[in-house]
Amino acid sequence: MYSVDLNSDLGESFGVYKIGQDDKILKYVTSVNIACGFHAGDPSVMHKTVELALLNKVAIGAHPGFQDLIGFGRRNMSVTPKEAYDIMVYQIGALYGFVKAEGGTMHHVKPHGALYNMAAKDKALAEAVAEAVYKVDSELILYGLSGSEMIKAGEKIGIKTASEVFADRTYQMDGTLTPRKQSDAMITDQNEAVLRVENMIKNKRVMCQQGEEINIKADTVCIHGDSLSALEFASKINSYLKEAGILIAARLRYE
Repeated sequence: MYSVDLNSDLGESFGVYKIGQDDKILKYVTSVNIACGFHAGDPSVMHKTVELALLNKVAIGAHPGFQDLIGFGRRNMSVTPKEAYDIMVYQIGALYGFVKAEGGTMHHVKPHGALYNMAAKDKALAEAVAEAVYKVDSELILYGLSGSEMIKAGEKIGIKTASEVFADRTYQMDGTLTPRKQSDAMITDQNEAVLRVENMIKNKRVMCQQGEEINIKADTVCIHGDSLSALEFASKINSYLKEAGILIAARLRYE
């Protein structure tokens, strides 16, 4: 049987600014990545989102990013591997505290935005990210772009990894995501998106923007929670995959 995790980036509100429909999307996903206050979120939002995730029995992960609220963590920053390690540990620790205080167990870590994309290509940065996860809790799962340096770094240091694919993003020949600044970066047709996801899960292939299919591994599928159609799409992909005979479940920490 085919099996896949559906994850979503949540807890991205900040103060009086509300983003997404977290309480509703939680009903259609099996793991969540909660912003840790640098690119989005704040202590109260983190606390509330952890409570919601536990209530819905969804696996909880930290979503650390660059300290860039204005740019939503999606702008590249020049950081050393040591700095990347420090900001990872700091943010993982913050969410870890809320999860433990509520009687839960943290499941995974998924870097956000520019940090995620940079670590996907930069070996030294990827190793710093993996080391931070390992040092905080070696039983945490590292979510990273399928085929990326992050996945390789996690495997090298000895932590469990989950190769991630994106339902609403297009790919390049090297397996990286098309940069958001390009007009063809996003997939807006939901029917096209779900068919692509099914192909990635069952056939381990995806059509890239250069017109050729490339190999890909799909342990977990990201559904962005900040788009206007996020809730509708989360419901659609959940139903479609189940009808296609695919089990939707979070990866186990102990296997």
